[in-house]
Amino acid sequence: QVQLVESGGGLVQPGGSLRLSCAASGFSFSSYAMTWHRQAPGKGRELVAAITPAGGITNYADSVKGRFTISRDNAKNTVYLQMNSLKPEDTAVYYCNAHDRWHDYWGQGTQVTVSS
Repeated sequence: QVQLVESGGGLVQPGGSLRLSCAASGFSFSSYAMTWHRQAPGKGRELVAAITPAGGITNYADSVKGRFTISRDNAKNTVYLQMNSLKPEDTAVYYCNAHDRWHDYWGQGTQVTVSS
């Protein structure tokens, strides 16, 4: 059974940091590209960051470039999103995604709220 379980969300003040984790099981994690997406209230889902299966290439949305870092540990079947210098506009539900040519898996999401 495929599972993607996000954790690490919460309430943080502007300028603060959070580290999201996404633990994967039920598929060959090291063969899949991984992405983080977010959805703010009343808005569509937005791609935030992506990482290739071996972790050698990463990409970021312009809105988070220089503040967020995506990484993965294939030995632990886990992908991370380190979020620094958080802004109120980063408030959203954050989802991790695993995909290859044939499959597309989503987690249930974790809430991140940036507010003073």
